[in-house]
Amino acid sequence: MTGFGAGRGEAGGEAVSVELRSVNGKFCEVKPRVPRELAALEPELVKTIRARVSRGVIDAYVRREPGGARGSAPRADLALAAAYAKAFRDLKESLGLAGEPSVHDLVAMEGVISIGDTAPDPQAAASALQQALSAAIDALDQMRRREGEALARDLTARLEAIERGAREVARLAPLQVDAVRERLAARIAELTRGVSLDPSRLAQEVAVFADRTDVTEELTRLASHLAQARGLITSQAPAGRKLEFLVQELNREINTIGSKSQHAGIAGTVVELKAELERIREQVQNVE
Repeated sequence: MTGFGAGRGEAGGEAVSVELRSVNGKFCEVKPRVPRELAALEPELVKTIRARVSRGVIDAYVRREPGGARGSAPRADLALAAAYAKAFRDLKESLGLAGEPSVHDLVAMEGVISIGDTAPDPQAAASALQQALSAAIDALDQMRRREGEALARDLTARLEAIERGAREVARLAPLQVDAVRERLAARIAELTRGVSLDPSRLAQEVAVFADRTDVTEELTRLASHLAQARGLITSQAPAGRKLEFLVQELNREINTIGSKSQHAGIAGTVVELKAELERIREQVQNVE
């Protein structure tokens, strides 16, 4: 499922923001982007996301915000200041100048004083990250749920279409036996040229055909798979992988019905069922 969520957290002078972006995926794959100074928190970040998201590729962007109580502080580059002082003294001796370089002179030189990030407080940063991550996952989950509701309505409608097709197959299945009985009788009458036909022999051939083309078991299993799929769609638990398995089983039963049947109407219905099932297969890829 696709989605986006963002959150921000503060603790002990640390401020952290998190953005989560998810796209479809068979498994839960987390791709963290964490600042170097917070790298130690990456395993916990991944663990927390996987505990609440079971499927999808999740890009997690973490940023430590500057400007907080511990976010930045002035730093003096002592080595650079010493180099400037030596250069000043060399200049003084070479030109015969008076005086010594002062602190104000050195501070005014580029690079001696800079504003940089301080090292984070591990506990405060971890607490701020958890706050931000929890808010981001909540927002991501809310967006994914809205998408899930739309997917549930679409999948339910498509399952209903397959159920209608299965009922049509059940209606047409007995007709193909009657049609074969009539064709066999007409063909035998044509070949025997008026010779009397043994009714029991014709009935035996029709019975063999009926047994070979019987799709009762396939329709029963099809109905069972459809009922299970409906239950998964309405449940609150992750159902994507189970639905993928049921789609495979539905496809198996539909293919078997198609291979057994010798009725034009059933063949046409099977084609429609397979097309509808392919649409379901595509949509199931979006289900967590």
